[in-house]
Amino acid sequence: MPIPKKRKNEEGDKFVQRCMRSEVMKKDYEDNSQRVAICLRQSGQPKPKASLIEQVQESLYNEMYGSEEYVESLENMYIPTDDEYFDLGEEVEEIDLSLAKYAYRDPSTNEIYYFERKSSYKKDGRHLIFMSEASEYQGRKVQLNKPFRTPGGPKKSSVYVKNDKGNVVKVNFGDPNMKIKKNIPERRKSFRARHNCDNPGPKWKARYWSCKAW
Repeated sequence: MPIPKKRKNEEGDKFVQRCMRSEVMKKDYEDNSQRVAICLRQSGQPKPKASLIEQVQESLYNEMYGSEEYVESLENMYIPTDDEYFDLGEEVEEIDLSLAKYAYRDPSTNEIYYFERKSSYKKDGRHLIFMSEASEYQGRKVQLNKPFRTPGGPKKSSVYVKNDKGNVVKVNFGDPNMKIKKNIPERRKSFRARHNCDNPGPKWKARYWSCKAW
């Protein structure tokens, strides 16, 4: 079958994503970089820059698996409740947040954040609402390597882990609009084969946790 063609009035990035997902392209061009280059050329960009290829690859990765974000301060980490956590069999490590003194709530997601100083804070452009001095929260701990549900997004679940430099990062993974069907052996085998889950990469990347969930 022929390589996909850009439809009339179809935006370039939308076409590239459709082209990258094409079963024909996946079969004929297993190398991801080569497939990106061909899809970009089909979108009207005959000589795509390496930076653009990386940008498209990153966008597709984030859409498929999730994203990673650095935690700027241990004191303003979101602390999941016990019933939000779930276990995927990883060894858990705890971080003590006893330095946190003030509690703030995200008005959109209702997530609670803790800060060492009282001030005006934002999350994703939203002003956080001051709740109280957080003396009652002293001694609260955040668990590393133990995922938790995130109904407010950006993905179905998140997990705090340490990266290769020892910094804490928050990994967001899982499509919130889809149910995992790993109880169906054929589905599970297909997913793990497509995403090379026998070699899922480091645990500070979203693909590791997507594979772990399957």
